[in-house]
Amino acid sequence: MSRWLWMTWLTIPVLNTLQQLFLKLGAADATSSAVARGGWFGGLLFSPWFAAAVAAEIVCFVVWMTVLSELDLSLAFPLSAASYVFIMLMAWITFGEHLEIREIVGSLVILGGIWCLVTAQAANDK
Repeated sequence: MSRWLWMTWLTIPVLNTLQQLFLKLGAADATSSAVARGGWFGGLLFSPWFAAAVAAEIVCFVVWMTVLSELDLSLAFPLSAASYVFIMLMAWITFGEHLEIREIVGSLVILGGIWCLVTAQAANDK
């Protein structure tokens, strides 16, 4: 995988992580302002965090289409599993969510699988 494609692909789990963080913040914002803005859904629609989540998803879609034009789906999609690890890590850092040892082990398995895919692809490209 070329350096440009690798960096482009890496933006997908980063944008997915941002989107999930923004959605969590938007949901909390909607809950705290539900009365002032006409209920939980109204609060969500007026949350700047929700707008940021929508923007992140739109950018992610454009990047995903770019990556799919260059990579096989059978490689690109499993690579996107890095989002699970990033989201869990950021939830721990940002919101202080507790991590169990099995979640950490599972994340290492996901990262090991991604490493296997990338190194196998690199070997095939030679």
